[in-house]
Amino acid sequence: MTIDATVNGAPFGRLAHVRKAFVRRSAEPLVAIEDVSFDVAEGTLVSLLGPSGCGKTTVLRILAGLAQATSGAVEIRGRAVTGPQRDFGVVFQSPTLMPWRTVLDNVLFPMEVQGRNDRAALDRARELLGLVGLAGFETVYPRQLSGGMQQRAALCRALIHQPALLLMDEPFGALDELTRMEMNDLLHEIRRVTRATVVFVTHSIAEAIYLSDKVLVFSKRPARIALEIDIDIAYPRTTPVRYTPAFNRLEAAASTALGLTR
Repeated sequence: MTIDATVNGAPFGRLAHVRKAFVRRSAEPLVAIEDVSFDVAEGTLVSLLGPSGCGKTTVLRILAGLAQATSGAVEIRGRAVTGPQRDFGVVFQSPTLMPWRTVLDNVLFPMEVQGRNDRAALDRARELLGLVGLAGFETVYPRQLSGGMQQRAALCRALIHQPALLLMDEPFGALDELTRMEMNDLLHEIRRVTRATVVFVTHSIAEAIYLSDKVLVFSKRPARIALEIDIDIAYPRTTPVRYTPAFNRLEAAASTALGLTR
């Protein structure tokens, strides 16, 4: 997988000294994020790894423009992120498909919102559904799909408008382990085909290492980056990679940064 580190000499994405404090009426402000800085290279997958409640989802929401930082700067392609962006795609832990719409209509929804629901959009929707193994399910409703299939449809919906950045908030966390591993492999294939730039939130050490070009290990709240790990495992990655000494060393480094080993 070829990686372009910069756009016009600058990182594709950058967070600089981001801090987030939530105001509370009867107490001191709750500091969720304290001085978080990192770069995202174009075409890479960066995982935000940490325990539940540590603030990594808040970082993702700020990057998505769904929340505002108290201080610091957030930029994508040199452009300040101050609100939701039309050229971003977001996948949440719950698929959040509209139950009254078919799989195909769910996937096409962002194109409708943007006034781009034409033949090219239909062709791309069908192409994406084929890529994730949902060809033939276009007219099926979400309630007729398994959890893994619903999340595949949600992935297609997030990719339909060819986003500059795909943001994923523990998208496979509610799935059983076997389905989760299948979805990890599917995400590798999606990245290979689409060359998407991805920021991925997870609390699974193995998932972060298997998927990522870079893993940012977060401390407990308030979130700081405790360790940045470059994943130097070659692509393509398949399941046997998970049982190699190199993978185990990376797991151990992340585990130590999380305070799980001494």
